[in-house]
Amino acid sequence: MRMKTAYTFVPSREHEYPDHPERPGRLKLIERQLNSFGAQHVEVTPASTEQVARIHLPQMISEIELVCKQRPGIIDHAPTYVTPATYEDALRAAGGVIECARAVLNGDADNAFAIVRPPGHHAEPERAMGFCIFNNVAIAAAETLAHGLHRVMVIDFDAHHGNGTQSAFMDMDRAGLISTHQWGIYPGTGWIEEAPQAKGRIVNVPLQAFAGDQTFVRIADEIFKPIVQKFSPQMLFVSVGFDAHWNDPITTLGLSTRGYFDISQKLVQLAGEYCNGKVVFVLEGGYDPANVANGIAAVFNALAGSGLENDPGDACPYRDPDHSSRIAQVRRWHGIE
Repeated sequence: MRMKTAYTFVPSREHEYPDHPERPGRLKLIERQLNSFGAQHVEVTPASTEQVARIHLPQMISEIELVCKQRPGIIDHAPTYVTPATYEDALRAAGGVIECARAVLNGDADNAFAIVRPPGHHAEPERAMGFCIFNNVAIAAAETLAHGLHRVMVIDFDAHHGNGTQSAFMDMDRAGLISTHQWGIYPGTGWIEEAPQAKGRIVNVPLQAFAGDQTFVRIADEIFKPIVQKFSPQMLFVSVGFDAHWNDPITTLGLSTRGYFDISQKLVQLAGEYCNGKVVFVLEGGYDPANVANGIAAVFNALAGSGLENDPGDACPYRDPDHSSRIAQVRRWHGIE
């Protein structure tokens, strides 16, 4: 029977490090609610090394497997950590996104949400970084390209730049990326003019702190829509980070739960208009369990085509800075004025 919305859930409970913000507890509140959204749970098959190698260098994959066997420990300054369970957990996280993409691609589901960890959008072809091991969304996008799609696009509205996805897609003409992110924070990349060889395909939208809900609505209308129309992908992937919430403990980009619903609704509508409805949301960051739970619920509401249920009324108390000039600058650079 065809599903409206499919989802996978990969909590990776053994991928945990003392006092680290990227922990299983991020998902403790949403786990109790997953049965209430009317979505269909899909079992996960771990990604194969061949699937991961569509994005990551074989040597990098082998090194991750080896270091996970040796210790729990920190592997970069972010800090990114590994445990003896991390390699298998990372394969399951990537597999969780692949299964969602497969359900949508095969017509078994209209849309899907991969609620997985460890996250992935910072992981570059040659290295894990930024709490990320393998680039889950890029791996799944590459899988769909290998199975018949001609073009796909990732829209990333985590608070941090999707540097790993950008690096993975730099020379993949059939894969596009739009990344909105708070400028001046980790990983320090994502300026407007950073990928001049990929204008109209790799689009960076650096924002001031507390950019807020209305700025994101404008970005959806004035940047997301014309870029999607221009690139003409057959499936959208959405890297959604709930660290873009205004009171996340790590970042301050200014979204509320209502803002997450509004932007998710617009992305579902974009997929309906340009991708025959094919859209897969993928969990990235977000370090307050209540924000994560509220945000995931808002995404499920958008995928279901319903209104926002149980709005917590968590509007940002800070004034949105005016991003008109920044939006205009991005539009000029990519020729969508």
